[in-house]
Amino acid sequence: MGNRFVNSIAVAVVLVSTPLLHSQNAPQSAHDPHNLSGVWRATFRNLTISSETPALTPLGQKMFTANKPSYGPRAVPPALGNDPQGNCDPLGVPRLLFYGGTSAIEFLQAPDRIVEFFEWMHVWRTIWMDGRQLPRDPDPTWLGYSIGKWDGDTLVVDSVGFDEKTWVDHFGNPHSEEMRLQERYRRPDRDNLQLTLTLTDPKIYSKAWVSDTKTFRLEPKTELQDLTCVPSQEQAFNRRIRDLAAGKTQ
Repeated sequence: MGNRFVNSIAVAVVLVSTPLLHSQNAPQSAHDPHNLSGVWRATFRNLTISSETPALTPLGQKMFTANKPSYGPRAVPPALGNDPQGNCDPLGVPRLLFYGGTSAIEFLQAPDRIVEFFEWMHVWRTIWMDGRQLPRDPDPTWLGYSIGKWDGDTLVVDSVGFDEKTWVDHFGNPHSEEMRLQERYRRPDRDNLQLTLTLTDPKIYSKAWVSDTKTFRLEPKTELQDLTCVPSQEQAFNRRIRDLAAGKTQ
């Protein structure tokens, strides 16, 4: 809780005090491909990296079997599953990117970092843009450690250090702490933002998992809602609705 409070203060200071910060409300006379600021909502409905999942290693298969999602062909009633979302546990990335039309993402840019703020669960991640390198032996965290750089008009984000308790997507696809994720964001015009992802995790998947192109649409008049997942409310809902619907008793 202390670290979260300190991080909240740090982000607030950066976003308020940095004069060069891009704002979605700032007038833009022309499309700037290096300015991703604003609220974006996904136009896609596929809730995973791509429809073709690479073959799993034996460890990957074991972890996949142990995960019991409430979406897709292996879906079980939420009360009988073990989706981290059911306890309001952090979902991590890339899963937070797959909420489609149900939630939005806001980009806030400062000279040394980009903050990616997720409407669902009301969390953010920092993408460092100051030229630093990825840590060699990072402590695993829910959102990992991310650095970014511009490759022409494409923002390339490389991330490591993910806690393996999170799922890759809504369908229970797993990852290990050795997962590496690369995101490539490109703004081809004012209103569209394109994203491709490459997930590499040799402990879990037989080859890199590469996404199709996912498109987000700019919503210049949208303000993010406070869609916070509250554990006490979620647990009460489980007792009143999900558990009873699944025939589960206390």
